[in-house]
Amino acid sequence: MRRPAGVTAALTSLVFGCALLTACGDDNDGAQPTGSTPAAASSAPAASPGSARPAVPPNLAAPQEVATGLDVPWGLAFLPDGDALVSERGTGRVLQIAAGRSAADPGAAAREVYRVPGVAAAGEGGLLGLAVSPSFAQDRYVYAYFTASGDNRIVRFKLGEGGAPQVIYSGIAKAGIHNGGRLAFGPDGMLYVGTGDASRRELSQNASSPNGKILRLTPDGAPAPGNPTAGSPVYSLGHRNVQGLAWDTAGRLFATEFGQNTFDEVNRIEPGRNYGWPEVEGNGDGGGRFTAPLVVWKTSESSPSGAAIIGNTLYVAGLRGERLWVIPLTGDGATGQPTVQLQGRGRLRSVAAAPDGSLWVTTSNRDGRGVERAGDDRIYRFTA
Repeated sequence: MRRPAGVTAALTSLVFGCALLTACGDDNDGAQPTGSTPAAASSAPAASPGSARPAVPPNLAAPQEVATGLDVPWGLAFLPDGDALVSERGTGRVLQIAAGRSAADPGAAAREVYRVPGVAAAGEGGLLGLAVSPSFAQDRYVYAYFTASGDNRIVRFKLGEGGAPQVIYSGIAKAGIHNGGRLAFGPDGMLYVGTGDASRRELSQNASSPNGKILRLTPDGAPAPGNPTAGSPVYSLGHRNVQGLAWDTAGRLFATEFGQNTFDEVNRIEPGRNYGWPEVEGNGDGGGRFTAPLVVWKTSESSPSGAAIIGNTLYVAGLRGERLWVIPLTGDGATGQPTVQLQGRGRLRSVAAAPDGSLWVTTSNRDGRGVERAGDDRIYRFTA
């Protein structure tokens, strides 16, 4: 079992005198998005062959229901054949949904293929992100991030083989809110992890803590080679609660972040950069000490969770905002003006690009903060 490694003084901890505020991660106030000045050119790894998604945008006016009756679907990842894996936050179940099927098809019901043991679901915690190994055809590994009795941790298991999962990373502080939880393999084959500050905002600037960070790990859970500080898993710091990770075709990483009471964010992530929480929320770089976001929203209009990129468009799922934000990418690492889609379907949690170029979106209306509709929770599929 791996524990988070410490980081040297190259990323010095900052001390803050602010009192801790208690607003929940996806239940705050707000209004319209604005753009901000993009960060400097990314030094993220270049996209590997085959990592680019088809560039044809999905038709968001023509949803196909692929699953209904789910219990707070959270993680969403795809097998090489196009089948989807989805996690249920409270039950600990991992479900498989056949590619190209609709919820109305006979035999198309999501089927349980694994149940993660030891999930302690409470508040925003539970079984959260999923990721499929880039070498799945050889190793059959599926990765999961979940809240256990004492911490948040990452495990992997072999699909179809049963047995206990292997803990590859542990010691991420847990709380009723701000557990982060997104997992994604980058174009470099490394595992990226979005964590939250576990309502202890000082952890975001503590370089020895994995909380309030984006971590970069090897598939075995070790700090990845080439990280900003050798031997540390920390890729970027100064985050409040990261639940969306997506790469463009040039290998640039974009992440969504929940604000406190004022502004949510989309950030372009570069190794070693500090994104300012808790000293800065929304626009501003703290006099050059921090990296400013690309997009900000008032929190009632977004509370951004999942993120996906198809072609030159970033899609961001909004929880409290109950909408899908569609954000043009300009090709140089900056963003255009966001627009709104998919209102009227409730809280949106995860959004993911499937191997066939379709866009999948999950609702989160049974999470205790939404209005449950008949048939919730759902997964929608949008094709070109």
